[in-house]
Amino acid sequence: MAVLEGLKPEKVFHFFEKLCEIPHGSTNMKEISNYLVSFAKERNLKYYQDESYNVVIYKDATAGYEDAPITILQGHCDMVAEKTPDSDHDFMKDGLKLQIEGDYITADGTTLGGDDGIAVAYMLAVLDDDTLKHPALECVITTDEEIGLLGAKALDASVLKGTHMINMDSEEEGYLWISCAGGLSGTSRIPVEYQKMEGVVTEVLIDGLNGGHSGAEIDKNRANANKLMGLFLYELGQKIGYSIKDLSGGTKDNAITRSCKAAIVTDAEDVEEVKAVAEKLQAELRAEYAGSDEGITISVTPGKEETVEALSMVSKEKVVFYLVHVPFGIEKMSGEIEGLVETSSNLGILKLGKDALYSTSSVRSSVGSAKEHLSAKLQYLTEFLGGSYEEQGDYPAWEYKKDSQMRDLMVDVYEELFGEKPAVKAIHAGLECGLFYDKIEGLDCVSFGPTMIDIHTTEEKLSIPSTKKMWKYLVRTLEKMNTIQ
Repeated sequence: MAVLEGLKPEKVFHFFEKLCEIPHGSTNMKEISNYLVSFAKERNLKYYQDESYNVVIYKDATAGYEDAPITILQGHCDMVAEKTPDSDHDFMKDGLKLQIEGDYITADGTTLGGDDGIAVAYMLAVLDDDTLKHPALECVITTDEEIGLLGAKALDASVLKGTHMINMDSEEEGYLWISCAGGLSGTSRIPVEYQKMEGVVTEVLIDGLNGGHSGAEIDKNRANANKLMGLFLYELGQKIGYSIKDLSGGTKDNAITRSCKAAIVTDAEDVEEVKAVAEKLQAELRAEYAGSDEGITISVTPGKEETVEALSMVSKEKVVFYLVHVPFGIEKMSGEIEGLVETSSNLGILKLGKDALYSTSSVRSSVGSAKEHLSAKLQYLTEFLGGSYEEQGDYPAWEYKKDSQMRDLMVDVYEELFGEKPAVKAIHAGLECGLFYDKIEGLDCVSFGPTMIDIHTTEEKLSIPSTKKMWKYLVRTLEKMNTIQ
């Protein structure tokens, strides 16, 4: 029996559960893309599929809506694939194990992918229902959004005729997003050398952090485990001599890192000092992040004494220097929009390899030059340490449109349905709207979505009541599109 069976509207939750049965972590897009094509074929709907596995499904206007503006509905079908340390889930072949917890849908031991599977479910439910009233629709389902908006970048916009767009990649009911930050991924490679060392190999694990989305949660004073590891290694170096055998933390640059692990090599008599430094720093960090990330733990597990390959002293100092100085968090708040983060950086991926330290940071800003300047800071730090730096996945900001029929309509419909106006906001997280705004001249676009909690983490939850409410809102908005001339 389907876990979500009986939830209304039935089609929305049916299609969401169907999508969750198909593995669809970023880069693993073929199967879910082909499912969307099969969906279109079964309903005799025109479709387009490209080499990046983006899919566009078209549906004609209903009677009386022939002169309404062609409307693009848009979301992405990939998800951030994260799991708990004890989970044996294989994101390449396993479907998600859905659960209902009160008013929320969750997944057992993994991310849920409500970001942005619910948008796809909304679109499929609209396309499947011939009783709804709507203009001509172009349902655009993109791929690999979570690793740099790659699908939206690759999409040939000439297959679209729409002039108005509803993006459904927002996670807070009651808000309409009308502009967003641009961003890029900056990858550093810092060469290192190893030498043979004899000593006790001790594992240090920094864990228990809340993590979260590196755009939407960057202003919530949450710690980054990679940065905390840099602080620990620096503090330890003030007390004893040691070297680093292994180091890793995070797998996604757009997720605030929740856990980081290091294997260090020390003299046997220094193991107790490692524990003391960890205990002291843990207490300080819990106080520092009280109310926002007080679950921080630093655990120390000594191993046996052995001879291993560990970083040379020069290489170790380079790694620690980099971790201490690499930017994380808010660089600047907007001077024009109160409460909006303008520029930020997140060290999301860290891995010590055989020949180099590799790291990737997510750089975001609603001001193009500020994004470039922050990326240049990362490049300068990397090259100062003898490394190389590369930018990937650069995408533009979505600029605020002063005169927006789409925004005005959606504000009116929200007030009509729910008796209050929605909050109209700019967002620091990156949305694909910026790329479509860049590709389609004059595009009038708004983003909305149901409430989700802790996206990009294994605690991700999708609100059932909010999903129902925002479905009603979408349907009514489409019904009113014939009022736009």
